[in-house]
Amino acid sequence: MAISPDSALLSNRLVLVTGAAAGIGAATARAAAAFGADVAICDRDEAGLAETAEAVRTLGRRATTGVLDVRDAGAVREFVSALGPVHVLVNNAGGGFHSDFLAVSDKGEAALVAENFTSVTTFVRAVVPSMPTDGRGAIINITSIEAHRAGPGFAVYSAMKAAVANLTKSLALELGDRRIRVNCVAPDVIPTPGIGGELPVKTPLPVAGHVDDVAGAVVFLASDLSRFVTGTTLHVDGGNHAAGGWGRSPEGAWVTAGEPAAEPK
Repeated sequence: MAISPDSALLSNRLVLVTGAAAGIGAATARAAAAFGADVAICDRDEAGLAETAEAVRTLGRRATTGVLDVRDAGAVREFVSALGPVHVLVNNAGGGFHSDFLAVSDKGEAALVAENFTSVTTFVRAVVPSMPTDGRGAIINITSIEAHRAGPGFAVYSAMKAAVANLTKSLALELGDRRIRVNCVAPDVIPTPGIGGELPVKTPLPVAGHVDDVAGAVVFLASDLSRFVTGTTLHVDGGNHAAGGWGRSPEGAWVTAGEPAAEPK
């Protein structure tokens, strides 16, 4: 297969993005449309969803919306069944709250599991049976750097993101004979409405992350440029996953989390 600029295009594909009213989901929907895809989007936030849909239509692409809670399996299946074949599924919806593990109630834990893990399995089961098997089928799960390290104060959220990363590997094998690729994108320090405004730059790559950085990774994994990539995670984190516990001191030296910084001179 010869690579060309057209290999990045998503023309003649329908891309379904969950949690698309704002942040990474909205940026992903816009990026997919910019690269030629029609888009189906869902979220609980009706006003934000309408803004994303308008942005997609301004780019000349079709936008189908569904106001729903991704934890509602019946609503998910009803929305998906009305779409017809979906070429690319982007499981972006998710969220969490800060709490010591012992303080999380049964109800709170169930909500975290449903939003961050069960919603993914529900959408996969709803979409895959009619997903084309011509090589254009792709599932992209938005996880987090917390899937690959401890998450104190976010233990259940972190565990569910790790579960999605592991599920992604299993699905890559199970769906490979359908020519459906399954991958993850794991962001970190990306300012979104759920996190707040600008975040301090504390990454090996000394630039601020943006939702469009994540959207670009999704477009790559959805396109023919990644036709031989499946079962893997693309980290969009400025180098934080590679850094592990390393960081720069105010003096510019590399130190680990347990190593004191050099005394100022």
